[in-house]
Amino acid sequence: MERRDARELPGEDLVRRGIADLESGTESVDALLVSIGAPRLRQLGLDLPEPIESPEHRLYELLRAEHGDGAHSRYNSLVRRLVSFEQAAAVAGVSGA
Repeated sequence: MERRDARELPGEDLVRRGIADLESGTESVDALLVSIGAPRLRQLGLDLPEPIESPEHRLYELLRAEHGDGAHSRYNSLVRRLVSFEQAAAVAGVSGA
């Protein structure tokens, strides 16, 4: 079976932007999401910068400021996209993004 490129995977856009934001020191939705997933993403072989501390709470607060009552739904949607990427990367054998 041929290894698929990470760019073909669902949620890859969030992960790439999040890694770039972490590298530049930007605390964004994507950087916080990658920070949440950092242990699993590293286990998959991705080289990540240092994650942001307490990313779950910080992400929720950022989303609450942006989306008000819709923050919970948006948070869950983002986490589902992250998990989708993690699962697809594991199946595809992706070792980098």
